[in-house]
Amino acid sequence: MRLRKRFIITCIILAGLFLSGVAMVFGVNGYVKAVGNAGLLTADEACNLEGVDCIIVLGCQVRDDGSLSHMLHDRLQVGVDLYDNGASPKLLMSGDHGREHYNEVGAMKQYALERSVPSENVFMDHAGFSTYETMYRAKEIFKAEKVVIVTQEYHLYRALYIARQFGLEAYGVAADVRTYSGQSMRDAREVLARCKDFAMCLFKPEPTYLGDPIPVSGNGDLTNDE
Repeated sequence: MRLRKRFIITCIILAGLFLSGVAMVFGVNGYVKAVGNAGLLTADEACNLEGVDCIIVLGCQVRDDGSLSHMLHDRLQVGVDLYDNGASPKLLMSGDHGREHYNEVGAMKQYALERSVPSENVFMDHAGFSTYETMYRAKEIFKAEKVVIVTQEYHLYRALYIARQFGLEAYGVAADVRTYSGQSMRDAREVLARCKDFAMCLFKPEPTYLGDPIPVSGNGDLTNDE
């Protein structure tokens, strides 16, 4: 009887801890989404903002043949459209260029050049390895203060939350141009990613790379590959 009682108590404690953990995860998820949601704008609203330092386009997969994934193509399409319509005079392409033969930001800048954006107006953050690192570096390296962020809506809440935790006046325009396969899995992972970055923003660890400032008000060609 005593052993059974201990077993029941242990199960109750474990169940309580599990439910508390679940409640915390969904509580943090809801909070991050609520903060991010406050910065969501339509493209027209973003183009009516004044004094935007840059449009930050967040990177994602570039295929082995160098072509853009659908999600990245749509982010770039929306970002360049915002640029063309006067939302900001500068674009900041942020993504993964941590390997010699994988270059998200190079492909992103090439897209902008093919859309007739002057090279000097396109900055590349070669060390935007995560959403957290992108926002940290946008503030500290590129010296941005007011930004418009472009990515798909599910990702935009977290990006806006992080940006605001770094003191950026941040707004976001969703790039959901089409339906993307595997979105249910991305939505599930994003709940955990929001919790992770909520914790990161509490402690604010430095990104993988910092370096000398390259103000986004200057010449984007300073960020070109050497």
